[in-house]
Amino acid sequence: SERKPGPAVSAAAPPILRTPMAPRRWGRVGPLSWMLRRLFGLELRLTDVDGPARGAGRRRRFVLLSLSLGPALYATYVLSGLLPKVVTANETVDTAIAWGESGLLVLFALLTCWLAAGFWTAVMGFFVLLRGGDRHLISRSAVSADAVLPAAARTAIVMPICNEDVRRVFAGLRATYESVARAHALDHFDFYVLSDTSNPDVCVAELDAWNALREDLDAESRLFYRHRRRRVKRKSGNIDDFCRRWGAKYRYMVVLDADSVMTGECLTTLVRLMEARPDAGIIQTAPHAVGRDTLHARMQQFANHVYGPVFTAGLHYWQLGESHYWGHNAIIRLEPFMKHCVLAPLPGRGSLAGEILSHDFVEAALMRRAGYGVWIAYDLEGSYEETPPNLLEEVKRDRRWCHGNLMNARLMFARGMHPVHRWVFLTGALAYLSAPLWLGFLVLSTWLLLAHVNVEPQYFVMPHQLFPLWPSWRPEHAVTLFSAVAAVLFLPKIMAALLAAVRSASSYGGVARLMLSVLAEMLMSALLAPVRMLFHTQFVFAALLGWSIHWKSPARADKSTPLMQALRRHGLQTAIGLAWIGVVAWKAPDVLPWLAPVAAGLLLAIPISVLTSYPALGLLARKVKLFMTPDETRPPREVVETAQYARNARALPRFVDAV
Repeated sequence: SERKPGPAVSAAAPPILRTPMAPRRWGRVGPLSWMLRRLFGLELRLTDVDGPARGAGRRRRFVLLSLSLGPALYATYVLSGLLPKVVTANETVDTAIAWGESGLLVLFALLTCWLAAGFWTAVMGFFVLLRGGDRHLISRSAVSADAVLPAAARTAIVMPICNEDVRRVFAGLRATYESVARAHALDHFDFYVLSDTSNPDVCVAELDAWNALREDLDAESRLFYRHRRRRVKRKSGNIDDFCRRWGAKYRYMVVLDADSVMTGECLTTLVRLMEARPDAGIIQTAPHAVGRDTLHARMQQFANHVYGPVFTAGLHYWQLGESHYWGHNAIIRLEPFMKHCVLAPLPGRGSLAGEILSHDFVEAALMRRAGYGVWIAYDLEGSYEETPPNLLEEVKRDRRWCHGNLMNARLMFARGMHPVHRWVFLTGALAYLSAPLWLGFLVLSTWLLLAHVNVEPQYFVMPHQLFPLWPSWRPEHAVTLFSAVAAVLFLPKIMAALLAAVRSASSYGGVARLMLSVLAEMLMSALLAPVRMLFHTQFVFAALLGWSIHWKSPARADKSTPLMQALRRHGLQTAIGLAWIGVVAWKAPDVLPWLAPVAAGLLLAIPISVLTSYPALGLLARKVKLFMTPDETRPPREVVETAQYARNARALPRFVDAV
């Protein structure tokens, strides 16, 4: 009998159009090799990115260098004059104190230069936003939003995932897809879910959710799913696999994280910007943090909305076409990416060699080395992401980033890198190396304090000396220096808050609640700073010593921290704080007020970590309109739909159900 044909089954992915891609070896990446290449003229010379910003970046960055070094050196000079001039009867003790003071000054100079660079970045961002934006902003290159996208400007929207919350992944993907449909641009976009999932239950749930979504959206020809059998090079390898198979079909690629949501207007604008600027290789958006209810996450969302625009605008001002790429919510020109941005393993042995862990900064540097600009479109609305729900989830993510950034720092002297991206590699490492530097500064300060307290000064140290040599101490200069450092730390946040109040205070619950939220966030960030310092110091040593690290997907939902977990993770930190306070109270109780800002955070680490992880406190803060954001006051449709789709998602099958 003749068999009747069944219903047509669409393919999980389009036909493969394979493109060969091979990484380029790094060669020698040490500072000596770089100096020799510079000496003999063998280093590649990169020209400025074409366009109206040509040459402006170099002039601006020279100003930033001057503004950062000058105050740092002067502050170090002031501190050197504040150190007590004490001479003891023991020459060995005098030598040890002198070496300790020299180390203290070096650490202080490094830290203040780092703080000054961040301060001037925020200050310049404030003035840029105050006057309406930078004249070199890439979003000003776009043609009219009504212009029809060229048929050849095909774009793949790819979402690499690995053991993620399936409901949240496909809820965000659906909201993004429907927004593109409302923008009447579906013909120019295809969507790919690129799975590296190893959990069989999650893998079956992904397939079921993907099948259901493409049926609901009638998207069989636009929504595809790929599951890799061999998980090579993590996320970057997943992207490479897509590019080898289907990259030649598209001119551009937009990379989404598992918690990303983007509007159709934002996506089409990115494509228009790429079409208007053929010299642009990557355009990064500045995602808004949304979707969380814990108190910790809501404070992070608030900080992202209030302070984030100022710092991002300042970053763009100094970097222009040599900006950051953060690995998601960005558009990439595929041809140069596939040709120049495949990542080779770092040469050598040890924990900082081998497979590159943090791929985004390196890909941006390689794109710039290939002659294409990397831009931040910080004023482009419609880009969203989620933050970690609690402090412990945040530092779990930081450990991965710390190891990756320390590895990337080795490429600071790689061949052909633009000076700005060499600086990006350095600052990425300093974001975590500053923690042990700060800890070293505190340890040295405490040791010098105890050393001065426990030695008897000598007032007559020269033969036939007529007048005694009194120990010197200038408390008024110490207060001035302390106030200056505090201003560098907190003034950018105050300026950002004033800007938010002028532009849209009602979006933050009104001027009074905005300012109260800023003060509360500043207090909490000050308390958590020493806690993060100890975590980051631990992560730096873990990376340098090669301790094992597990790359797990972060929590994609509100998650409270149990008390026992907080005791395990913060117990040693609290003990360090108690011991520190006890020793100083015993030997030099007059100094305790100077230690209070740091010690208080260590003593309160456990209750802060637990309480800020509660969604109930976050919802209470929202009820009284604290830590409000514009995306909560006027929620974007895509964000609302994402939450609804995730909440109303059907029960997902498990592996046993598929069998």
